[in-house]
Amino acid sequence: MGLAQLHEGIAAFLAVGQELVRPSGFVLLAEVTGHADQVGEGLRFLAEGLRAFEASGRGDGLVEAYRLRGILLLRQAVPDAARAEVCFQQALAIARQQQAKSWELRATLSLSRLWQRQGKRTEAYDLLAPIYGWFTEGFDTADLQEARALLDELA
Repeated sequence: MGLAQLHEGIAAFLAVGQELVRPSGFVLLAEVTGHADQVGEGLRFLAEGLRAFEASGRGDGLVEAYRLRGILLLRQAVPDAARAEVCFQQALAIARQQQAKSWELRATLSLSRLWQRQGKRTEAYDLLAPIYGWFTEGFDTADLQEARALLDELA
């Protein structure tokens, strides 16, 4: 029911000419369908979202779109770790280019988790530790708590 309401809400925004909603709306739909175990549908929404971001020239949601694509690629019936890693690397590169530290942390967390599962513990730690070290506040946020927990696991 919530997914249908989300579709309707995005359609209503688009119907009144709010095209700025299109790229982010597709990413949101992808995230929700992914949580509902509709991974293929989520990947389709992400493809639409990425096309919409490119068409609009907006880059504000690209990091999360690529990161989420990587996550969904890992949740497929046959996970695609190689393509997921490429997506996480793309998200990381965009976040660095935009100097978006919080988005960089999220992309790094995703890549570090993948590397941890692949037995690349040292590489994962070496990637995540300096980024975690940039932050001087906000340690009660979910992302920084996850980063601290992952660093503890990797140490």
